[in-house]
Amino acid sequence: MKVAVAKYAIQAPTDFAAFAERQARVLGDATAQGARIAVLPEYLALELAATFDASIQADLHASLLAIQRYRDDWLSLYARLAKELDLHIIAGSFLLAHGAGRYRNRSDVFTPHGTHAWQDKLQLTGFEKGLGVIEGGDALKVFDLDGVRCGVSVCYDSEFPLPVRAQAEGGARLLLVPSCTDTEAGATRVRVGCLARALENRIFVAQAVTAGEAPWSPALDVNTGEAAIFAPMDRGLPADGVVVQTTGDQRWAIADLDIDALDRSRAEAQVANDRDWVGQLQPALVRARVERFD
Repeated sequence: MKVAVAKYAIQAPTDFAAFAERQARVLGDATAQGARIAVLPEYLALELAATFDASIQADLHASLLAIQRYRDDWLSLYARLAKELDLHIIAGSFLLAHGAGRYRNRSDVFTPHGTHAWQDKLQLTGFEKGLGVIEGGDALKVFDLDGVRCGVSVCYDSEFPLPVRAQAEGGARLLLVPSCTDTEAGATRVRVGCLARALENRIFVAQAVTAGEAPWSPALDVNTGEAAIFAPMDRGLPADGVVVQTTGDQRWAIADLDIDALDRSRAEAQVANDRDWVGQLQPALVRARVERFD
């Protein structure tokens, strides 16, 4: 299974047609390199706020409302590209109106066979909470993509072990992480979260990122980090857990992931965090006992 994760340089499309044309080029590039799954970054749909006037661009609440008019076009675009390119597309995320002035940070999944599914972001960052209009999702899913069971974990969600563990127990062998971070600390947090989830669950983790600067946008103004694919740090796998990552202006990090070989490697594992997970759930270990010294 060849997987591509994007280091996506944010731009300012003039209209939806320009946005769509770029998506076709970017994803076509991934297909030309043999990718079967392509992951785009979190908040991708906010790039469409650039198609409105400056007052809307500068106001995130107004931007969220304005981009809703593109929702149907968004769905049609990626459904078409998935079919034309014979590619599974994780289309970053779209801040989708959910009623009563609320939004969900939704990552859409499109298959070449015409299937559309999604995973909503579950945990909100301080920035998202501060907006007062975004809410977390209420369902956790896994998806079968060409016989490989995958989970989607949107940015901050990758820093929480239990939902990802539930996805792994649901059969996920590959975790797909659309992300967007504006500081080195934020980029490091998500990267470390991805490495930890790969280690704990003995799965591959594929992280896409935003890149560059967009001073016109309150949400996409500064972007950091490298797109990467991670694996458990064990015998026969990269010692630092990094299968591949972008550097410089490289757009895609692409790797051919052998899920069956990863599973077989359990027999020779130096550590087996996934199998030993239940050991930490012993009743005596669920809560720490306070030892007092007189």
